[in-house]
Amino acid sequence: MLVEFSVKNFMSIKDEITFSMVAGIGDENIENTIKVENTDEKYLKSTAIYGANASGKTNFMKALTAAILMVRRSNLRNINEPLLEMKPFKFDSKTVNEPCEFRFVFIKNNIKYIYGFSADINRIYTEYLYQYLSAKPSLIFERKNVNEYKFTQSEQSKLAELATKNTEKKLFLSTATEWNYEKTKDAYIWFAEDIDTYNDYMNIGGYAFNKFENDNEGNLKRFTINLLKQADILIKDYNFEVKNINVNNIIAAFNNIKVPNENIVQKEVKISTFHEIENEDGNIENYELELQEESLGTQNLFFFSPILKEAFEEGKVIIVDEIDKSLHPLLVEFIIKLFHNSEINKNNAQLIFNTHDTNLLSLDNFRRDQIWFTEKEPKKGTTVLYPLDDFSVRKTENIQKGYLNGRYGAIPFFATGKSLWED
Repeated sequence: MLVEFSVKNFMSIKDEITFSMVAGIGDENIENTIKVENTDEKYLKSTAIYGANASGKTNFMKALTAAILMVRRSNLRNINEPLLEMKPFKFDSKTVNEPCEFRFVFIKNNIKYIYGFSADINRIYTEYLYQYLSAKPSLIFERKNVNEYKFTQSEQSKLAELATKNTEKKLFLSTATEWNYEKTKDAYIWFAEDIDTYNDYMNIGGYAFNKFENDNEGNLKRFTINLLKQADILIKDYNFEVKNINVNNIIAAFNNIKVPNENIVQKEVKISTFHEIENEDGNIENYELELQEESLGTQNLFFFSPILKEAFEEGKVIIVDEIDKSLHPLLVEFIIKLFHNSEINKNNAQLIFNTHDTNLLSLDNFRRDQIWFTEKEPKKGTTVLYPLDDFSVRKTENIQKGYLNGRYGAIPFFATGKSLWED
């Protein structure tokens, strides 16, 4: 479960911004919150981020992606490989030469962790991991000045040895876990398995293909068919077929092209959908389409179904850039409500997304603490992030109208009446 994320000096984000999934004190839409047992803490099941084009919504998502990939790729990184995920704010001669900074607060196995690091393209400068075993955070490790480490006295000898195995381009969180250090394991697994970002539905394709191909017991098929049915998409069944194609035979069909000695095999995937249609005589007939003949929205929801299934079963954090891309506003609302539904979302999965769809901007759908805005300061080119909660918003207020009227900022302002050909 994500509690909070902060980022500084990354792309259009110059000054530190902090995004929170902590629920405020409001009692509206209580089903949209997660109550932590034996505490007063509440967290949000979803959040929506709004803002004008080029305001930094996607850059915020990219910051999350970059930090997560740094952890996942750390143990695979070559000693001379640059940290290409690190992209500092470039509209300042000072920050362009300073490290990017990231900080996460999250919960794994009922323990809250704080993890952060700073890095540029050449090295990692600072890193730290704390856990809450009481009201105060307890140190697991700290790192500063690239290779200076601090550990608790009881763990000093063990972790000092592991620190010698780390490099300036690798995160100690990943290195310690690779060497079987138990106290970093859960935090590392959270980054490796419990949070995912998606910038385009079609980029999900490879992941989805693998899930559909290995759906031997048909659990994913049942989930997908039910999902499409509830979304009022009239697909009664589908068939997922994989064939191995020998590329050598294709190459051999062309003259003067040498065929490789070893066989090259590629997978060919065919997805067929089936519809029950009533004909003019009132009889029901079955018709088959290829998935690419379906609407783009249907294809997107189809490929998104393994993501949703896994999120609900494992309680994952799902982050989607432009969730409304090629999807009807009511279909997006349907997906959001799945996360709010405790009968479906039994393991407290979280959905974080950005969108331009103002039809979703309703306090019937969201709490006031679930809505965030990005805005770019025009003279400085920097992104700021702030919640709707910063404004005095009544529970009965029409926030869609307020947003479009510019009350909360984060909308484009157009210069009209000027010639497009004048200097």
